Amino acid sequence: MSESFNGFSYEKDVDGIVTITMDMEGSVNAINENFHNAIVWVVDKLEAEKDLQGVVVTSAKNIFLAGGDINEIFNARKGEELKWFKYMEILKWQLRRIEKLSVPAVAAINGAALGGGLELCLACNYRVAWASPSVQLGLPEVNLGLLPGAGGVVRAVHMLGLEKALPLLLEGRTLNPSQALELGIVDSIVSDTEELLDAAKQWIKDHPTECIQPWDKKDYIIDGGGIGNPASAQILAMATPQVFKKTRGLLPAPERILSVMHDVMAVDFDTALRIETRGLVELMMTPQAKNLMSSNFLQLNKIKSGISRPKGIKQGKVSKIGVLGAGMMGQGIVYACAMAGIQVVLKDVTLEAADKGKQCVAGLLDKLIKRGRTSEEKKAELLAMIHPTADYSDFQGCELVVEAVFENVELKSQVTQEIEAVLPEEGVLGSNTSTLPISLLANGSSRPENFIGIHFFSPVDKMPLVEIICGDRTSEKTLATAYDFARQIKKIPIVVNDSVGFYTSRVFSTYLDEGCRLLTEGVDPVYVDQMGKYVGMPVGPLGVHDEVSQKLIYTMGKTQKSLGVYCTKYDSSVAMEVATTLVSKYERGGRHHGGGFYDYSAQGGKHIWRELYNIYGKEKFDVEEDDVKDRLLFRPVIESLKCLEEGVLRSVSDGNIGSLMGIGAPAWTGGYIQFVNTYGLERFIDRCSQLAMKYGDRFIAPEIVSKNLVSDGRFE
Repeated sequence: MSESFNGFSYEKDVDGIVTITMDMEGSVNAINENFHNAIVWVVDKLEAEKDLQGVVVTSAKNIFLAGGDINEIFNARKGEELKWFKYMEILKWQLRRIEKLSVPAVAAINGAALGGGLELCLACNYRVAWASPSVQLGLPEVNLGLLPGAGGVVRAVHMLGLEKALPLLLEGRTLNPSQALELGIVDSIVSDTEELLDAAKQWIKDHPTECIQPWDKKDYIIDGGGIGNPASAQILAMATPQVFKKTRGLLPAPERILSVMHDVMAVDFDTALRIETRGLVELMMTPQAKNLMSSNFLQLNKIKSGISRPKGIKQGKVSKIGVLGAGMMGQGIVYACAMAGIQVVLKDVTLEAADKGKQCVAGLLDKLIKRGRTSEEKKAELLAMIHPTADYSDFQGCELVVEAVFENVELKSQVTQEIEAVLPEEGVLGSNTSTLPISLLANGSSRPENFIGIHFFSPVDKMPLVEIICGDRTSEKTLATAYDFARQIKKIPIVVNDSVGFYTSRVFSTYLDEGCRLLTEGVDPVYVDQMGKYVGMPVGPLGVHDEVSQKLIYTMGKTQKSLGVYCTKYDSSVAMEVATTLVSKYERGGRHHGGGFYDYSAQGGKHIWRELYNIYGKEKFDVEEDDVKDRLLFRPVIESLKCLEEGVLRSVSDGNIGSLMGIGAPAWTGGYIQFVNTYGLERFIDRCSQLAMKYGDRFIAPEIVSKNLVSDGRFE
């Protein structure tokens, strides 16, 4: 017997076992209205079956079940809470009906089961997964500002206990099948997809009476005890400040998840499910959730799908690449290329320097070995792909060369000519520059159409972003090559047009500048950095200035002055003036030059350099707390909008993802441009006007905000 409805096939075999195969319309199975209708149809049929022996749930697609439709959830609006509460409760009741069947239910997991996909699996009595790297399991809703709302919080706590469930729920940790087996969210794994259904059905035959979930058995106690257990109370007491330390109170989802976990341990199972639903619906309406869904899912998917890649050009892969410069940045680029299986030629002035760069890559691989993420054999294989040299002739045959030398126009022009002498006619030359205009650097090239900016972020092995910069003569084919290369090495590429500082460095400089302006106005430097972190920045503006180094800012300032070009209209002048003062008068070049705004101990601690109070301190300052916070946040937001207005940014998505992944925009904003959407465009204009009247024209809202307010009121 075989039937189907809404992409769900229902097939009962001769042993009385029903297999439900999800094959919904579209590229993935997703929890949407069609899924809701189909799951009701399935459960109604199962409950009406005679001689039913068991149920297997699987998928005909490469993804088992992708979870909730983020587009639907993103469009939920205040006033619709009751509608969404009922909608979620209906879904949860279907999963409850599955786990209350009088026969065993097994999930045969052949692909990724994330969010609602895993929640469906947890409602089954047994879970068997295909042991493939493509199979990922987890409850990542916290990364979207949400909580698992189809029973994920409740079942995870009941199944794993409080302590083991915490990282799964609060960190949104994604697991491979072996890790999931070890944790206990799957019960067995098989090496071949062909074995999945047989293994699932065999378990049903061997365990015909194991159809009652542990939490539905009489006298069941959660592992580790309930809320009255001192150990559980201690775990919650420790988790609460840790969550606040991480979120600084700016992200409500982790706190709400922790609250629901507490309630799960204090009430009965079905009451806990309703509490979980209320928590999800409340979070769905928050601006933080809207921002995170927009950036971490909707806009990120646009970039991954190639929104900024030239159309009509066949996708390509690089098989051999050259990297010029074996410093920290060059080492990171080489590491990323080798990990992606690309042959790399690493050149420096001397073979010794190039060899040293290769050894640093070996050190990164050693760290992976210690964490169990690779082996000595794999390390040897990867290192064999790296060829250190001091000879340009070794670049012959490279489809792409990335130069990572010092930020100096003359030096970059010199090496450009030397590289092009051995680079194939169609070869692409990418400059890893953070501020120098690509069109200016391309003047040193005989093939400017093949010249492009490929800006990596340090440390390259950890930072996911690559900023690709098109000069005024860069060809579409060159852009496509650079874009495909970035995706090949598993980076997220944003594409921007040429400008001094491009997008990320230009915007980042305003954060440093505003911190220095506050300092020179007499605001306590410790307070300035605290306010930066208070709005969600990973590091305060003065602290991050130390990491970048005053010496570098000082050198960049001199370079920009000599070229007659500047990152912004305001030239980040105060940051450069402060850097000049600290470097030239006090030899304070930054953390790696003996200290800057802070003094650093050998043990890793730091404290403010007391002389700052003598240089910039005043008896009092009259900057209000809200003004300090908004000045530090609004400056980069305004600069991002200017980049969009001027055409430096090609899309809103590039701006938001670039700010989050490249320069540490607060996660709760969803990116600097997305922040304006949920803050409100009219309100944003008004607040900018207030700040501009008190602190200067740099806070005037760009005209593009008023234009969008008149049209559709959003930046999309």
